[in-house]
Amino acid sequence: MTVRIKICGITRVEDARCAVELGADVIGLNFYPPSPRALSLEQAQAIREAIGSRCEIAGVFVNAPRAYIAERLSALRLDLLQFHGDEDETALRGWPVKVIRALRLKDGVAPDARPHGGADYLLLDSFHPALYGGAGRARPLDAFAGYDLSRVYISGGLAPDNVAAAARLKPFGVDVASGVESAPGIKDAARMRSFIANAKSA
Repeated sequence: MTVRIKICGITRVEDARCAVELGADVIGLNFYPPSPRALSLEQAQAIREAIGSRCEIAGVFVNAPRAYIAERLSALRLDLLQFHGDEDETALRGWPVKVIRALRLKDGVAPDARPHGGADYLLLDSFHPALYGGAGRARPLDAFAGYDLSRVYISGGLAPDNVAAAARLKPFGVDVASGVESAPGIKDAARMRSFIANAKSA
């Protein structure tokens, strides 16, 4: 099975359609209000209507109330929930869809690649003291060597020029936001095309 491609922080219908047509397996819709990629429910519904069931959709949340998440899960028919904040295990449990737990790893910290705390998958991101993801900070990919990554999305600083190296580590998936953008939240079709092609061919 080839690596799954997750394009996160989609904000426009045209970018969602483009990502799907290029072969993305999952798109991430951000519901963290401080993020430049944050969406209203109405914006997210337009994206869901445009792509239908041609691609899985993950809702990305940061320390959000359970009712807020449940409303978007139902209204958008989300396929996955991604928890990218400081949520405890209780917040991750009891959902009718699969859950991704994001861990922001500081430089030099070895990744624990075992899903835990109620998560079905882990997303291993780079650490930024002020941001919950989307910072574009890369780290040496050899930190992941030797780990079973079969239930892990590698994230953090990925771009068309280094995603093949990430894919060769055989993770479940690779995740990108800023690495395929021309501006925060605005995806670049050529960069998405290169990213997806390089990941799939590794």
